[in-house]
Amino acid sequence: MNQKIKVLIVDDSAVVRKILSGALSKYQDIEIVGTAPDPFIARNKILQFKPDVLTLDVEMPKMDGITFLNKLMTHYPIPTIMVSSLTQEGCDATLKALEVGAVDFIAKPTSRLGSDVENVIDELYTKIKYASKVRLRQKNTAGANGNNNHSQSIHSRVHSSIQPDNGKNYTVFKGSNKLIFIGASTGGTEALKEVLIKMPPDSPAIAIVQHMPEMFTKTFAKRLDSLCSITVKEGKNGDSLIPGHAIIAPGNYHMSIRKNGAMYRIETNQDAPIHHQRPAVDVLFDSASKYVGPNAIGVIMTGMGSDGAAGLLNMKESGAKTIAQDEDSCVVFGMPKEAIKLGAADRIVPLNKIPENILYFLKD
Repeated sequence: MNQKIKVLIVDDSAVVRKILSGALSKYQDIEIVGTAPDPFIARNKILQFKPDVLTLDVEMPKMDGITFLNKLMTHYPIPTIMVSSLTQEGCDATLKALEVGAVDFIAKPTSRLGSDVENVIDELYTKIKYASKVRLRQKNTAGANGNNNHSQSIHSRVHSSIQPDNGKNYTVFKGSNKLIFIGASTGGTEALKEVLIKMPPDSPAIAIVQHMPEMFTKTFAKRLDSLCSITVKEGKNGDSLIPGHAIIAPGNYHMSIRKNGAMYRIETNQDAPIHHQRPAVDVLFDSASKYVGPNAIGVIMTGMGSDGAAGLLNMKESGAKTIAQDEDSCVVFGMPKEAIKLGAADRIVPLNKIPENILYFLKD
């Protein structure tokens, strides 16, 4: 039998600690090694039990979750999943936690009983399994940026014999009829930031699906908008895809694109989840293959599961250029791995090489 994943739950609410520890203990491959009401008690239990994964409340007394996480990642890095409230303050703090080094997050259930709690526990269990396999040391090494001198994964090579340059020659895209489509999940908030901040202000329109709940996508879009030279916003039904703009699918809504005359517009709906996700990357990518074809560029990035893999293959078969993030630079090599297995990626590159590969394909 495989070794159990040791989990420590840190939350100031005794009710939440009881719910999470009780529910997660029912999984045979999970061992709750302890709970803690604040970071100071958590620190001692971390040293005592050496957990594989931490669940951490964002808002706690004595020391807030962000400050504790920052100290933890500096001195004793542990894969950490944030437990966030569905408030504006909770969204802001969660995004800061992901920037500091948290692997993922879940939104606290809105009720203490029923399917809401069951869904959160199922989601948390899945995320704990993936988090236990994350190699945090890569976040601060050259290897995470694709610059290490060690032997690369076979998936790290660039398939094309034509090597892109550093993108300096590709800075004017006015009049381009290309569109860019990006899908990401676990680890995607920071990965998307690294890609979008390198896109020039006249970049072709970008449509993005990042697996996030409601409220978080709006806060995430605002954060990216403040950092990027392009405009970044949460999408609304009927929004046009405009050069120099990136649209992020709203949480709990699928997003697809449709052609309306010479313009492309997004459509949102609340159809059933796909791959347990809404928004789902496959929905966006499938619409890109149908309506944009060879004028599309598809990018699949870090994330657990297989969402987006089949959609990326459809894009490639419709004539689009496709890119997958490589294993070494992914927080979780799930979605790109599945796309690569299907033969959906024209190029497989480290995270820091994705922007220049997009720019290279745009010049064609």
